[in-house]
Amino acid sequence: MSVALRRIAFSSFTPWIVLAIVSCYLLFPLRQKLRFGIDLVGGTYITLGVQTNKAVEAQMRSKLDLILIELRSTNKQLPTSYDVKDGSIELIFASNDDAQVAASAIRDSAYTQDVHSTTVRMQPTAAAIKQIETDAVARNIEVLRARLDGLSVAEISIAAHGDRNIVIELPDVSDPQKAKAMIGTAAVLEFKLVEKMGKSAEDILYEYDGVLPNGMEILSGRGDHAGEKIYYLVPKSADVSGKDLRDASAVIDQEHAQWIVSFVLSEQGGRKFHAITSNNYRKQLAIVLDDVIISAPVIQDEIKDRGQISGNFTKDSAKELAVLLRSGAFVAPVTFEEERQVGPSLGAESIRQGLLSCIIGLTLVFFFALYYYSVSGLLAFIALLYNVLLILLGLSWMQATLTLPGIAGIVLTIGMAIDASILIFERIKEELAAGINVRKAVSDGFADAMRVILDSNFTTFIVGLVLYTFGTGPIGGFAITLMLGIVATLISGLFFLRSLFNLFLDVFNIQKLRI
Repeated sequence: MSVALRRIAFSSFTPWIVLAIVSCYLLFPLRQKLRFGIDLVGGTYITLGVQTNKAVEAQMRSKLDLILIELRSTNKQLPTSYDVKDGSIELIFASNDDAQVAASAIRDSAYTQDVHSTTVRMQPTAAAIKQIETDAVARNIEVLRARLDGLSVAEISIAAHGDRNIVIELPDVSDPQKAKAMIGTAAVLEFKLVEKMGKSAEDILYEYDGVLPNGMEILSGRGDHAGEKIYYLVPKSADVSGKDLRDASAVIDQEHAQWIVSFVLSEQGGRKFHAITSNNYRKQLAIVLDDVIISAPVIQDEIKDRGQISGNFTKDSAKELAVLLRSGAFVAPVTFEEERQVGPSLGAESIRQGLLSCIIGLTLVFFFALYYYSVSGLLAFIALLYNVLLILLGLSWMQATLTLPGIAGIVLTIGMAIDASILIFERIKEELAAGINVRKAVSDGFADAMRVILDSNFTTFIVGLVLYTFGTGPIGGFAITLMLGIVATLISGLFFLRSLFNLFLDVFNIQKLRI
């Protein structure tokens, strides 16, 4: 082994060489190790609108149930009628005294209260409504993640956009229609006792003189093979719902050789389900999915925490329903506001143009550095390549999605990185002009430029952090590569480049340096 090779092998630069080799190994092949956005590989871009007013209404209905429980438990007079309408809870009592007593018992700081004659009206405050709407969007995002993860749809991006919208990016998804079906299904599962049933809603209403009893509603069944539907009178509120589920899975019913969905309830849900089935023997229990009764079996025995849902399922539909039930129901319904398709050919063209911009930028920087700073410029260009390698390694390690704006962030980083090298070189030139020897000039140049480089990059990093925190989609992709680029610039500019300079001076024993 020659003296030069021995010096390289045992120098402080060896760890950098090892890191470069390991990084190249971890990043190869690049297409499999990096996640690409829909603007690079094609895919589907969906904007959902969240009907937050439905979440507010559902919250008020839950509040109404709690109010009735509170009045019963404290032996207060119950309202003769009650409902949620026009954005408020309305309770009508037999007398003004009963209304006043109840109003005092059910007062809540999250609701404004108005008592007029025998009627008590409660309306959520603006702050409470805002909180419900924010929570609804956040919860819906969690449900969407669980659903799409359950379908093994990889590399998705789900983020809130504004107060009532959710943006979903499905890059390079093999079956976007299946994913859309999972996204658009509410999956609200409820178990309700059947009070009456008939061939039409009018038949049921006829038995009650055209007026539904308090707290009841009429729902239709799916219909038989001939297309005839059966209608059921059931309570508006469900004692047991999908919120009480602990698990759900698609299995084959060995007795009837058909696909069913088996479910397991939580401990609390099991207690409630057991109470319903043990106290209502031979009554029908409706299984309601998204306000449609898919079956209404007769309770033959008490059931604790396990059950099954049948409904002429195929293998795929049973598995999809199981995923929907495991992920939970939307807190508020969603609507498709916008859908855009990005074709693979357009994505390939974006990649080509993005790579071309990086290559042109690197080439121009190379000639600039070589022309102005000679051999030192070549060392700066090597540090620049190392910089790009560190960025790609960071993207792979963070499982971040590389988008077209992200490539723009890498190109911007190239300019920032060479700018740091220029600051260092100019300080070294000043030291050499003052007659200081090469080694000390290099050492002082890096030390003096460090503070300026750290200050400028720190402020830019803060801007990137703000963009990442409040931006979504392309802005977030740009922010990630920008921040990674800043970190990579500091590592490659202040440490890698300095180590490279020291290696160059040691191996070739340079006494004079032209910058």
